[in-house]
Amino acid sequence: MKRVLIGTLSTLLIVLVILACQDKKNNGPNTVDTVLSEGIFTIIEGDSGKQQSLVKHPVIERMKQLKVPGASVAVVDDYEIQDLITFGKADDVDLVDSTTIFQAASVTKFLTAVMVHKFISEGLLDIDADINIYLKSWKIPENDYTEHNPITLRLLLSHQSGLPGTNFDFDKDKGVPTLIQILNGESPAINKPAIPIAKPGHKWAYSNIGYVVIQQLLEDVTGQSFQQIANKEIFKPLEMNSSTLDYPLPSKFTNGEATPHDEFGNAQPSQLELPAKAQGGLLTTPKDLAKLSTELMKAYNGESHFFSEETARRLLDPETELPFKFYDQTAYMGLGVLLIGEGENLAFIHNGYNSPGSVCIVIGFPAMGKGATIAVNSANGEQLYLEIIATLANEMGWPNGQFFK
Repeated sequence: MKRVLIGTLSTLLIVLVILACQDKKNNGPNTVDTVLSEGIFTIIEGDSGKQQSLVKHPVIERMKQLKVPGASVAVVDDYEIQDLITFGKADDVDLVDSTTIFQAASVTKFLTAVMVHKFISEGLLDIDADINIYLKSWKIPENDYTEHNPITLRLLLSHQSGLPGTNFDFDKDKGVPTLIQILNGESPAINKPAIPIAKPGHKWAYSNIGYVVIQQLLEDVTGQSFQQIANKEIFKPLEMNSSTLDYPLPSKFTNGEATPHDEFGNAQPSQLELPAKAQGGLLTTPKDLAKLSTELMKAYNGESHFFSEETARRLLDPETELPFKFYDQTAYMGLGVLLIGEGENLAFIHNGYNSPGSVCIVIGFPAMGKGATIAVNSANGEQLYLEIIATLANEMGWPNGQFFK
């Protein structure tokens, strides 16, 4: 009888362990006993504008309300990745875990800017030189706007180049365009060409194609593809082993890709076929992006073995005040990132959205070594990441981030 009882208890224990593991898996790894385990503050539209709730709500419940399938969060504290927190589903079958790869969208510009500043620090590029000096395969067309105002890397990085703001598409019946065809706005590309429509250096205007020009410049200077440059200069040294600019994902990436979802929660195919990558083509994990932002924060304080202090501080140098409020705050454009606050409270931010539904944001406080990277596979992801940021700011002692409190 005792043997039977012992055997029954052992079986019951095994079952309970399995159920516990399954429950943990169904909620995503690392959701228990983390800074977000007690929920997040919600942000709702009130009579006086957006307002942050006084109480927290379960993350999974909030995701259901927003029709958000999955999310991944890397939390940085004291210049180290403190936690990796995941929620929900990557696709119809797989759950999000810390290795799930997301589209970084325009956060790719952060990566691009870091590479440019690294080359500037190494003397390979001059930030204030006419970029046509470096371009070989293609040149910025000259017109009345550029006659006495050449476009420079400084202007491209800070969105003051005078180039148009344009998204990218192509005629599917005619094949995928080359990078040169995209820059020229030639078929099968469907976008505005990289021709100045305003005087360079005279106003801020967000320009995706300006970063495509940077991609062409880097490829011309190095003789390598943008993927090869990123791999050599950033991915391998920082061990960003789940990051790539190649698409579809190379076979070596066994960790899955999060499927984009539209505003109604419907899965949609990825749209990353174009060779234009520098403005929004990065595929990565929040953990990998946090490695990059953490190393930049260390460099800002002269404590990086990889980036120089000059590189980090130039990146975070405010160039111009933005002509709009960033979540009700005055913000400045740095040389590749948006900036809020100053001194000990300085924060750098870059967010991004890729159609049909991938959202990402990176935020860091370089003087404090705090921050986070958040990726969401939904067109509604901005609402979720703002609420996660508000919660992290409260719990982690950030000087900013509760934008609607």
